Amino acid sequence: MNPPPQDPFDPRDRPARLTVGVVGAGRVGPALAASLKLAGHRPVAVSGVSDASVRRAAALLPDIPLVTPAEVLARAELVLLTVPDDALPGLVEGLAETGAVRPGVLLAHTSGRYGVKVLDPARRAGALPLALHPAMTFTGSPVDVQRLAGCSFGVTAPDELRLAAEALVIEMGGEPEWIAEEARPLYHAALAIGANHLVTLVAQAMELLRTAGVAAPDRMLGPLLGAALDNALRSGDAALTGPVARGDAGTVAAHVAELRAHAPAAVAGYLAMARTTADRALANGLLKPELAEDLLGVLAGGDSLGGARGGGAGGTR
Repeated sequence: MNPPPQDPFDPRDRPARLTVGVVGAGRVGPALAASLKLAGHRPVAVSGVSDASVRRAAALLPDIPLVTPAEVLARAELVLLTVPDDALPGLVEGLAETGAVRPGVLLAHTSGRYGVKVLDPARRAGALPLALHPAMTFTGSPVDVQRLAGCSFGVTAPDELRLAAEALVIEMGGEPEWIAEEARPLYHAALAIGANHLVTLVAQAMELLRTAGVAAPDRMLGPLLGAALDNALRSGDAALTGPVARGDAGTVAAHVAELRAHAPAAVAGYLAMARTTADRALANGLLKPELAEDLLGVLAGGDSLGGARGGGAGGTR
């Protein structure tokens, strides 16, 4: 008689089915709880104050009661703290001081900035601390659950909880990436540069294209930005193109002059990014030193060419 087929996932390698609570029904918490529900865990409580929070909870966690944060901790074995970074320390201290933290509760925050040290007040009360930060932007809609598939999570946890933390991430469809406690702020800064600042740059580019008369800037930028992102992820600095990487000082000066005339608020950002791009292009051998001199002069002066060779930039460094 053949033995029964083995479960490919050994239960010893993953946490038991847990009751799940969410403190802070922003864009992240309900999506993570809904993803855990798909993995067999059971959401039981959520806290949220704003009308938007209530709507998100209703959309992603229907029929789950809205209660106070203390009640969430009373009902759930795994509690997701999904509040803004600056609110997290005060929330943890308040929950610990009021006796809301039960020994043995898994307490996981989703802040990129913090590791598990921020959970020390709750840990002293017996909580098991986890830091599980999804490297993903969230919309607050059901599409977020799908986007978690293959999403990297920055994971920080005590050694004895590392396997549990990684198992929870895998059950949500994510890929755990271990981040040391002291490296969390740098890790989060890198993601902010890559994602948050990208949104600002794209939105600004679309505004400028509209000002230039382009009817559908999103359609124009889509293929360009998609190719640029793909090239950058594959090749890093070697993917740099454009007037800064080529050392076209005259073109860059014209850009700055036009921005000053039509979108002065965009000048500072353009100059900052152009200087950084020039430095990286020069360091990687893409920008010739003899061209860099004129270019850096334009970027230092801000808006004019004059006095340098060939109509190049005045003022060099």
